Amino acid sequence: MLTTRSQCLSLLLMALLFSARPSNGAEPKAILPRPTPQQYGWHEQERIAFLCLDPCTWQGNEYDNHSTPLDQIKLPKLNTDQWCEAAVSWGAKEILFVAKHSGGFCWWQTDTNDYNVKKIAWKDGKGDLLVELAKSCRKYGLNLGIYISPVDAAFGVGGGGRANDPAKQEAYNKAFRQQWREALESASKYANIVEVWFDGSCMIELGDILKQYAPGAVVFQGPYASIRWVGNEGGNLEYAKSWSTLAAKDAKTGTATAAQSDPNGDAWAALEIDTTLYAHYWFWAAKNEAHRKSLDELMRVYYESAGQGAVLLLNSTPNTDGLIPDADVKRYQEFGAEIERRFGRPLAKTSGRGETLELDLGKPTLINHAVIMENYQHGERIRRYTIEGFDGKQWKRLCEGSHVGRKRINYFDDIAVSKVRLRVMESAAEPQIRGLEVFHVTNLRLAQGRPLRSEWAQCGSWNAAEFKDGKAALDLNLTPYITEAGQWEVAFKPTGERKVSLHGEVLVQEGVDSLPGMLSRVQDRSNTLHVNRTGVVTKESDIRLRITLETDGGEGIILIRRVAH
Repeated sequence: MLTTRSQCLSLLLMALLFSARPSNGAEPKAILPRPTPQQYGWHEQERIAFLCLDPCTWQGNEYDNHSTPLDQIKLPKLNTDQWCEAAVSWGAKEILFVAKHSGGFCWWQTDTNDYNVKKIAWKDGKGDLLVELAKSCRKYGLNLGIYISPVDAAFGVGGGGRANDPAKQEAYNKAFRQQWREALESASKYANIVEVWFDGSCMIELGDILKQYAPGAVVFQGPYASIRWVGNEGGNLEYAKSWSTLAAKDAKTGTATAAQSDPNGDAWAALEIDTTLYAHYWFWAAKNEAHRKSLDELMRVYYESAGQGAVLLLNSTPNTDGLIPDADVKRYQEFGAEIERRFGRPLAKTSGRGETLELDLGKPTLINHAVIMENYQHGERIRRYTIEGFDGKQWKRLCEGSHVGRKRINYFDDIAVSKVRLRVMESAAEPQIRGLEVFHVTNLRLAQGRPLRSEWAQCGSWNAAEFKDGKAALDLNLTPYITEAGQWEVAFKPTGERKVSLHGEVLVQEGVDSLPGMLSRVQDRSNTLHVNRTGVVTKESDIRLRITLETDGGEGIILIRRVAH
């Protein structure tokens, strides 16, 4: 059939439109918001340490009432290396330092006021804490963020840096600009400045100074804001509000929070979730140490912040000696170790593009977490997804969600699967999956407010190829799991709904068959054995379980847990 030139052009245009449409039927956005290089670099840090020290530390207050004689600020043990070591211990990549809080005290050498380090006893007034910290950050490979409050009680200036007296406003504008110029210029000689903070917004023009001295920094609040506050200080983020995008009109206010998050927004400003170590105190006082958050609470915060694609900003509070208290340091170390324990070594991982991504585990494997990461440099594209597991017979839904962004930690009840599949049900453009990883986390006490009791660890598996005439002889090395004397259970669980029976089990310790009573069947659970280990366990110990399985085919997993202390 002959067609006219205009008809050909129309057909070509229609073809182009349909080829641009995602195959799942979602209409593509003309332009997806994407992070700038500064926003992306900041976001990739995932964890930031917030460091708060101020004259109010000596007062036991949260706000400086100017009652502290400056000759009392001696900081006899101050060690900025210790601050950096504490930050590194829990995986922080940046320290955000409160160089001036709302009381007006400045921790760097300045002539903009009479309330600064020149007037204190520490180093006879010749010290510069901002510079010392910048040097330590460089030493430990940490980025630096600077907080200089526009509010200044010593200057008599309120929210945003606003003064009631026009003459005072003009004087403060000049002083405040000079403060930022001094702080950024001196600190940037030693550290990479990636973030600046205007707590409560800022009405004083600083664009030229930021461009000159901190071109690689994101901005928290104010007219140049490029990241957002979550909207609370409890470490809480509602999952439905975890998007990094929002309407440009909301972004321009400089005070947008998670409340303005919008998957269809036309601007990018990711969320920063700030919270305290002491509930709820930002500055150290002896009495505040009693309010130190538990490890479980910190893990809840991690799941709701980094686990939902945001950035975690966790406070640290040096005391009047100039050190972060030992018990705080221990909690940070525990926090970092727990994150590493849960997510440091995936059981399997993959990446790819498109609506379906499959991860082959190679054998039946117990899992209870799946972590997805988008290549969000190209925008947050996923709008709805499902994660499924193949149990040897069928695919089962494990979890589902909407937002992914930088990272989404999904968790579910223990299940043994040999394959995991991510299916993107809706997207704004072709999904780009930076990573799909699966984990099995044991002793999982708290995750996003929901307790998950997972005491079992996988110590083996079997598949159909190991059976001959319906039987398989297994030799299990239990040494990595039985690490001390105690009582243990070993369970044999076929995938699907098959049955398994156990025969001829023998516990071998240091090459010798165990005495009677060291291995027994668990009542009412025919597929579970009880192990009683009484000898001292050393690195040289060899603890093995030899057993014959009989089943109607298929595959399964072998689990172990400690049952008594």
